[in-house]
This record gives sequence, structure tokens and C-alpha cells, in this order.
Amino acid sequence: MHALFRALRIPVAVAAVMIAAAPVSGQALSASGTPSLVQAAQVPATQVPAAPAGPIRRLTIDEAVALALEQNLALRVERINPLIEDQNVRLARTAWTPIFGGNLTFTDSSTPPDSFLSGAEGETTLKSERLSSNMNVQQLLPWGQDYTFTWNGSRQKTNNVFSTFNPRLGTDFDFTFNQPLLRNFGIDNARQQLIVSKRNREISDVDLRAAVVNTIRNVRTAYVGLTLARANLLVQQQSLELARQTLKDNRTRVEIGTMAPIDIVEAEAEVARNEEGVIVAEAQIRQAEDSLRAIIFDPSTPEFWNMTIDTAEDIPAPQPVAIDTNAAIQEALGKRTDLQRFRKSLEITEVNMKYYRNQVLPQVNLRVSYGADGLGGEQTVREPGFPPGDIIGTAQRGFGSALGDAFTFDYPTWSTGVIVSMPLGTSAAKANLARTQLQYDQAKLQLSSLEMQVGVQVRDAVRTLETAYKRVEATRASRQLSERRLEAEQKKFGVGMSTSFLVFQAQRDLALARTNELQAVYDYYRAQVNFEAVMETSIGGGSGVTVAGGQ
Repeated sequence: MHALFRALRIPVAVAAVMIAAAPVSGQALSASGTPSLVQAAQVPATQVPAAPAGPIRRLTIDEAVALALEQNLALRVERINPLIEDQNVRLARTAWTPIFGGNLTFTDSSTPPDSFLSGAEGETTLKSERLSSNMNVQQLLPWGQDYTFTWNGSRQKTNNVFSTFNPRLGTDFDFTFNQPLLRNFGIDNARQQLIVSKRNREISDVDLRAAVVNTIRNVRTAYVGLTLARANLLVQQQSLELARQTLKDNRTRVEIGTMAPIDIVEAEAEVARNEEGVIVAEAQIRQAEDSLRAIIFDPSTPEFWNMTIDTAEDIPAPQPVAIDTNAAIQEALGKRTDLQRFRKSLEITEVNMKYYRNQVLPQVNLRVSYGADGLGGEQTVREPGFPPGDIIGTAQRGFGSALGDAFTFDYPTWSTGVIVSMPLGTSAAKANLARTQLQYDQAKLQLSSLEMQVGVQVRDAVRTLETAYKRVEATRASRQLSERRLEAEQKKFGVGMSTSFLVFQAQRDLALARTNELQAVYDYYRAQVNFEAVMETSIGGGSGVTVAGGQ
């Protein structure tokens, strides 16, 4: 397939490979009696467009493609999409990021004693000061489980006589682990979103490849179009030179009295008509330059609008291409970016179905919790008995001792249980599952339809390429016959056996035959580009190029 692209080697001003001008008075012939390509391209300097005001950029087709891949604005925009999807993948992964939290609180309270047991002996107000701190870490694990770890620490001072520790230093921690047994086992919302974001990332790569293929196609088509426009200008200039030469010959005949003066008017009208063709062809060159310029250059390039783009490669003669249509269809079914994109979307639908099918199940979670406490501070020691006896001393237990109690599991607390939850009636998950199942069935049918369309497009591309080559052969034969007819009419006119009208008609037919052949050659190479592109991506119709005066 790549040989088709390598075949696209287009010239700077080669008059479209095949255009050989019909002879005019005083023009040298090749050995076969037909002017050579170089001779056919020779026109008076007054007919050549004025020299460009800006710089000239001479490019091969590969250089043009390389510039477009680097500078094309639409392609640069498309390249950002995979980077955006990378961030979406990172965003999905944040569902498993551990979350740390904490607080520090100071509380100063004063309350009236409401009984003798309140402990505010000799005081009219029960006072308490408390400094507490809390730290916690919670995390959803990539396998569906979640845990929470909490640690608390506090220092409390009070005038309550019944308080054994004053100030009181306390600490405790708690660890809770939750394991889904049915719903969210195997897949949950976080894992669903990660898989979907990965598939979207892969889709962005496919879209980027499609954009690259279409950009290359557009560059090659525009490159051929610019060469076509330049060659068409040569054709129109050759037709103008034929008309001017005929006008000159007619004036000579009028001067010697072998032709009526009225016949000069017809020749002058023919010159004017061909001058219009040259003007239109020059405008087409500028249009084709702008089309190629917009694809391959960044608008910030110096002299962007003033630069003249010159093509720099020779175009080989069109050759028939033998293509195995069935093999080409199978290759396209595996390479087409639109099919790959649709299959990735179908995978996303499958992931959604798996998720909703899981969400229909009851929620059954196994929860395990473990905690431990520690205590410290200034402990008041009293005589044993009830009510408590007199104070006989104090004992000091630092905060480190309290932490030791907690983390050496001196005072553990275990808890385990099963949490069950399920909706009564139709759940949202069931509705989502039913909807997604229908969407999946619909997408499979759409995929089959798209595969059939790909087959039709490949067959059409092959048929178009084969037809284009046959058109090249037919238009070449038509141009050769038009050259012979013009030569015959000129000879007959020279001996008085023909009229100016018939000569002009033969010149018009030759000009039309040349432009038709030129258009056929362009369509052939454009068909090659489209065939190569249609093997990898869906392509639009495109505007193409039409030669002025062509059919």
C-alpha cells in the first residue's frame, strides 16, 4: 500500500506529465512530429505571472507532509486530547488516594453543680478544661475494600473531687476494615471509572491517528492540486499562444489580400477568450497555494501570506494498479480507525453492563473493627473503701504510658459484623442495566452496519482508482487525436481548403482535451491517495480541483 504514496512524486511545472502541445507556426518538432514537453512549456515572457513579492519555498511532497505533521493547527489541537485523557486517567486513580484528616480542639466549660455527687466540693461552679486532638486516615483500596484508622488524644483538668486523674491524659485508636461480599465485589464505581477513562485514552489515540492520516491525505491532495493548477496555466498559455499565432497569420493574409478583414475579428475574439482562461488559471494557482499553505504552515510563520510555494518533484506516468479487493476489505476491517473507535466504545458499554449487573446484587459487607485505650495523668490515691477514703498520695503516669497502654493492646476492643442493605422494589441499578443492555445490542448492530459500509467504501475506492486510470488512457488518446486534427486543419487552412472557424474549433477542442487529460491525471493520483487513506480511516468527499475549461 505504501507504494501508492511513493508513486506521488509531483513536479514544479511539468505540464502534468503528458501534455504535448500541437504544432504552431515556426515551432520545432520532435522526431515523432510532436513538440517536446520542454518546447510545449515555452511561452512568451509577457504571459508568465509576475515574480512573487515574497520568498519562494520549494518543497518536495515528503517535506510538505513533515511540515504539516509538525505545524498543522488542527493536528496540534488533536494532539492535546490524549494529554487531556491522561489527566482523566489520573483523576480516576485518585479514588484510591488515602485521605488524611485531623483536628485540635480546646474546650473550657463551667456548669452549676446539680447534686452533691457532682464533685464541686466547696465550689459553686463545676469547671473543666479539655484539650483534644484527632487524626484519621481513610482509603478505598483498588480491590474494593476500604479502611479507616482513627487516633484520639486528650488532656482534661477539672475541679471535680471524684476525678481519679486530674489532669487526665487519655488516648485511643480505632481501626475499621470493610469488605464487600456481593455488591461492589469485583467491580465498583471507582474501578468502572478507571476502565472507562483508559478506554477513552485509547480512543483519543485512535482519533489522533485518524487525524494524522487525513492530514497526510489533505497535504498530498493539495500538493497535487497546486501542481495541477500550475500545469493548467501552461495549457491555457499554450492555447493563448496558438490563438495569437493564428491572429498574426490572419493579419498577414489580410495584408496580402488572401483573406477578408472581417476574419480578423473572429481571431481577436479567440485571443480574448484564451486570455480569460489564463487569468482564471493564474487565480487557481493562488487558490491552490492558499489551500496547501493553510495545511502545512503555522500562521505565525514569517511571511506566511507572502510566501510562494513551489512544488519540486517529478510525477511519474500513471500506472495500472492490481488490487485484491477482498484482501483490501479484510485489511481495512482490521486497520480502520472508525471501526477501532467503535469497538473501544463497545468495550465501555460492556464495562458499564458489568458494573450495573453487580449493582443489582444486595449490599452485604463484612465489617471488622479493633480499638484500644490508654490512660495517664496525675492519679489521686485514696484509702480503699466506699465511699472513697481520704487522699493518701498521688501517682504520675505520663502520656507515653497512656500511649503504651493503647499500642501494646492492654485494653483491646474487638467488633465484627455483617451489614446488609437492599432496595424493596425496582432499583436504579436494574433500570440502568436494562438500558445499557439495549444500548449494547444496538451498538453491535451498528458495528455490523459500519463494517458493511467500510466494505462498500473500499470497493468504491478500488473502482474509482481503476476508472481513473482508464480515464487517463482515454483522455490521452483524445488529446493525441485533437493534436492531429488541429495539425490537419492548419494544413488545409494554409492551402485554402478550411476556414478560420474550423481552425479555432480545433484549437478549442485541443485545449479541452488537454485540460481533460490533466484533470484525469489529477483524479488518478487523488484516487490513489484516497484509496490509501480509506484503508485506515473514513474520509470525506473533499472539494478536489477542477481545471478551468475541463469537464
